[in-house]
Amino acid sequence: QVQLVESGGGLVQAGGSLRLSCAASGRTFSSYGMGWFRQAPGKEREFVSAINWTGGSTYYADSVKGRFTISRDNTKNTLYLQMNSLQPEDTAVYYCAARFYSDISYSSSSYDFWGQGTQVTVSS
Repeated sequence: QVQLVESGGGLVQAGGSLRLSCAASGRTFSSYGMGWFRQAPGKEREFVSAINWTGGSTYYADSVKGRFTISRDNTKNTLYLQMNSLQPEDTAVYYCAARFYSDISYSSSSYDFWGQGTQVTVSS
């Protein structure tokens, strides 16, 4: 069992930056593939970014490519999402997720554990 707790969300003006963190419990964090998803009001949850178990392979949604960076620190059991050049359309609840398989996936159905989410609001 893995418990995930996100933090770092908040209110920021357009063009600003935020860094989200996801603290994971459990001794096997380093073996999990990890991902970030987001859900805006009235919309379905969508993929943002994913990273493999070593951190050596990453994948991004086209909408965030070049602006967001996913990373992980397996010594701290923590996943990160650095978000730069934020835009109002990035406003959403952001969720981190973990999957038993160590590789990358952009499909939410392939993830086994989810955090409670953290709100990101970008004002124009």
